[in-house]
Amino acid sequence: MGRLSQRRKVHKYVLDSEHRVRNKEDVLAVEEPLEIRLATPGGALTYSVTMRTPGDDFDLVAGFLVSEGVVWEPGQLVSERFCGGEDADGLQTFNVVQAQLRPDVALPETGRNVYTSSSCGICGTDSIESVRRAGHHSPADDGVRLLPELVAGLPARLREAQALFEKTGGVHAAGLFRVGDGGTSAELLCLREDVGRHNAVDKVVGWALRSGLLPLEGTVLQVSGRASFELVQKAAMAGIPVLAAVSAPSSLAVELAEESGVTLVGFSRGTGFNVYAGHERLLS
Repeated sequence: MGRLSQRRKVHKYVLDSEHRVRNKEDVLAVEEPLEIRLATPGGALTYSVTMRTPGDDFDLVAGFLVSEGVVWEPGQLVSERFCGGEDADGLQTFNVVQAQLRPDVALPETGRNVYTSSSCGICGTDSIESVRRAGHHSPADDGVRLLPELVAGLPARLREAQALFEKTGGVHAAGLFRVGDGGTSAELLCLREDVGRHNAVDKVVGWALRSGLLPLEGTVLQVSGRASFELVQKAAMAGIPVLAAVSAPSSLAVELAEESGVTLVGFSRGTGFNVYAGHERLLS
């Protein structure tokens, strides 16, 4: 694979006194469709199609299934493999992943059977109520406490680790940190980048599922964009107690954070931040 980025020639306009136009090469983040299939006794069920940056696709599918409430333990996801998906030259595109679930895991009644863009992870659901559901992992108070200085420093640590963003400037990132030393330190466990912020989070959650780490007690999920309803929902489904974003949350994200016990931090940019829900996890 390795199709994380591609080079394209561009015309760069420099609006100075000469209004110069330069030919140069730019590096773009790749965006391609991924079809998620679930193996069935009679074949396979197309569950969803999402636009994503290729790479860590098995993590993406695993995390997506956790977010959908289909699986919540690593043993429930028996295997994943690339299948189908050939280009005009007959070469594997690696754009179709089929997941095999354990026989006792109930398959969804129907697939989403819709296109999901890289900017929205819940567009295909029938209603907002269908994702406002109780998960198998609860971010109920696990005793984690955080120094404000620690929280404020996480965006910079996330940015330092964003190798693809450094090349392209066009991807979101999600970083999972394990809190230690009484809330004074945090270890970066996993970082994933993607053109879709929900995909980046699914890749992190999927990595944790496949590593046998769910529920993610004592962790903070730091994201590079805004805190939407879908990101809070994904954090709650994985048992993540703290979600921090560099930008604003939506009203529904705050409401869900309050309902599910997630500490929701917004506008975290080094010098301070806002806590919209679960402020009791912050040490004074």
